[in-house]
Amino acid sequence: MAGTGTVGRVSPARRCSRTACGRPALNTLTYVYADQTAVLGPLATYAEPHAYDLCDVHSERLSAPRGWEVMRLAPDPAAQGPSNDDLLALADAVREAARPIDVARSAPADETGRETHRKGHLRVLTTDPS
Repeated sequence: MAGTGTVGRVSPARRCSRTACGRPALNTLTYVYADQTAVLGPLATYAEPHAYDLCDVHSERLSAPRGWEVMRLAPDPAAQGPSNDDLLALADAVREAARPIDVARSAPADETGRETHRKGHLRVLTTDPS
């Protein structure tokens, strides 16, 4: 029967790295071995192979080996959400994408080929004189 597997629904959200913990990750833990420091900060933008994503419970319970320092970085409240610069950059990108393409102006002056095909921003050029 199609669609009757035993695997549950997979969530796109990152989960806590601790075994058997299914809570959502809120913080990322990294280590600086040379300085004997564990750094716990806001959830990293990308999941890194040498970092550990932790939920709020495991973040609070975090301890480091004897002689190590734990640095807890608080999230910057101003960095929460998009800034005005982010919104302006997004609006500029949308305007640029919506602008019609002028083939005569888009070709570099030193191009010697002739355009034979176009798909989006990609062009196929040929050097045939015909």
